[in-house]
Amino acid sequence: MAAIHPTTHKAQAAEPLQGAARALGLPSATALVIGSIIGTGVFTMPAVMAGAGTISILVLLVISVGALLLGVMFGQLTRRIPATDGGLYAYSRHEFGDFAGYLTAWCYWITCWAGNAAIVASWVLYVKSFTMEAWGWTYPANNNWPLFAIAMAGLWIPAVINLFGTRSMAWFQNITVVLKFLPLLFIGLFAWFFVAFASSNYPAFNTSGGSWMTAVSIAAGVALFSFIGVEATSIATSRVRDPRKNVGRATIIGTAMCALLYVLVTAAVMGLVPSTTLAKDEAPFVSAFQSMFPGTSSAGWMVALVAVVSGFGALIGWTLVTAEIARAAAKDVLFPEHFGLTNRYNAPWFGIVVSTAVASLLMAWSYLDPTNPNSLGLKVFTYLVSLSVVTVAIPYFFSACAQLSYLVSRRRKVSGWMLGRDLAIAGASVLFSLWVTAAAGYAAVYQALIMVLIGLPIYAFLKARREREGLAMEPVEYNPDIPHAEMIHH
Repeated sequence: MAAIHPTTHKAQAAEPLQGAARALGLPSATALVIGSIIGTGVFTMPAVMAGAGTISILVLLVISVGALLLGVMFGQLTRRIPATDGGLYAYSRHEFGDFAGYLTAWCYWITCWAGNAAIVASWVLYVKSFTMEAWGWTYPANNNWPLFAIAMAGLWIPAVINLFGTRSMAWFQNITVVLKFLPLLFIGLFAWFFVAFASSNYPAFNTSGGSWMTAVSIAAGVALFSFIGVEATSIATSRVRDPRKNVGRATIIGTAMCALLYVLVTAAVMGLVPSTTLAKDEAPFVSAFQSMFPGTSSAGWMVALVAVVSGFGALIGWTLVTAEIARAAAKDVLFPEHFGLTNRYNAPWFGIVVSTAVASLLMAWSYLDPTNPNSLGLKVFTYLVSLSVVTVAIPYFFSACAQLSYLVSRRRKVSGWMLGRDLAIAGASVLFSLWVTAAAGYAAVYQALIMVLIGLPIYAFLKARREREGLAMEPVEYNPDIPHAEMIHH
């Protein structure tokens, strides 16, 4: 059997990104985390939470703690593993081998483009609301072409921005983070001056109509989706300056800021709007703003504008993350090599274009379905949210298990109370990942499993190629003419 030389393939020999490609310092890396986490989900979260009851606030707190633990763990993995390009993919491959790395990259890639499609499906509704409220635009009935055009703009403008490199992406990301974070923080803080006079609006502990587990499942779905992105900086490690220090810091700071904002905003809106109204409200922030400032005619378009900016910023960050996970795997010949192609700005142009095109096809299916001419993408949004939650839980689970494997091995360099601390973080992350999967429901797990299985034949061809190029060991086949002991030794 040919000797394995990992640097023989041209993708393996690629030099680490330097200079302008590593344009994300700590502030920009933190902005990437915040921009990826805060999309459009936060603007519907209070309404969904009201349907579950005040237990949902406890669920949000638990998920916030779980997301923070994941952030701490990603920082530990980045500091420990030599090659962390691709984040979750690199962690799994380092500990469990090529197949685990491929499976992690495949699942996360699905999460990214499905999540982008989900974000833009919701984003279109806010663009429509803003243009109608602020400019008086009208949209023709039974004709979704204008909405489809808006969806394409929401997908392809961020793609074009990313094609001009990391500096371009970081500049837009930083601006949109400020433009969406500050208005939400204003509502989250200022609204509490009004909640004291309307505390009777809070729903009962469990308003789901079922058991408390039913209420938890209702609240967990939207909360889990709203926290996807905690790993964004770890995926884009190759674009971060001094990643072994800044990835962990940016992840923890960004996640903590988002968690605090989510809890403040959700609890405040639930206190401002009567629960029976809020649970059916498609624009809960508009109702909350009007509750604070009665008679304000501009509340609708102002909130819609913040949501538009928020969704656009999230799409900019997620476009980069989607391309980066594929580029990292392609570099190791665990994705088709074209995903490793970069342009003169060091942007992975092929991955950006392909992932955006896939999300565009989903939007075409949503808006241009002749059997449902009035479709506004809500059904596909719900489906893609559930799919994204499950497919991202698999990479989380692999990463947590990779850290757990290291901690219980003889390779570990931590001991005493630090070992106990790290074991607790890894163990909690494992349980959190399992809970994420369980909370998504049977239908979402089934659909995600189908998508995972589709990736296995692709891996079969990639593995065969790696064997031909001496990048992977060839399995020893049974030969009756060779003693069994010699086959095992060979």
